[in-house]
Amino acid sequence: MKKTLLIIVIALIAVYVVKRMVVDPYLWKKAIVTPEHALKLGSFVFSKRRGHNGSQSMENQYFVFKVTELHGDHVRLAVIRQMQQGKEIVTGEFSTTKEGYAELKGTVRSLLITGISRDDLFSRNRSRDGSPYKLDAYLLEKYPALNTSRYYFEDVPENKRNRPIPDDHMERMEYFTLVYSKKEIIEHGRLVAWILNNSPEPELSNDPEKIDLILN
Repeated sequence: MKKTLLIIVIALIAVYVVKRMVVDPYLWKKAIVTPEHALKLGSFVFSKRRGHNGSQSMENQYFVFKVTELHGDHVRLAVIRQMQQGKEIVTGEFSTTKEGYAELKGTVRSLLITGISRDDLFSRNRSRDGSPYKLDAYLLEKYPALNTSRYYFEDVPENKRNRPIPDDHMERMEYFTLVYSKKEIIEHGRLVAWILNNSPEPELSNDPEKIDLILN
């Protein structure tokens, strides 16, 4: 009995390893060259990872991104969020729920999602009420689509797109926010961030995140 159980466990492990090491990479490379799943400006990227839930325990975290910039090996992503309105609290400001994640896989291409310039999110002209991600008259006037749908992403202003890497250290830190390697996405189906790790020169993170899906 124990021997049979051991054989079953070994077989399941072997199937998992083959799927992870052979089947999944093959399917990814086959999909990434198709128009529906290719990486390009405006693509939606679905990714999940294990992370802390604010305490000592771990939980699955679900993210839906939009590609806002492609420059060499740099791929800039922006999180798809819902704008907070009034006293209503929008949960999952950065990550989304498991149910919301699954729903967005089927609906994200038909949703009205507004690109809001970072300059406008943090504009001094807004009536600031504690959060730059809260709907107000300033944003509604400039982005009337928010009246219809409060889904949005932080877009890159046209004059700041595809710019060279800044020389100033603080500007470099801002530049490399949510910037990932294009090569790692295409070849390995994972998000590997470009980071500044106690060095003026960027390097790739050692903490990759698996991509579930890319949609266009």
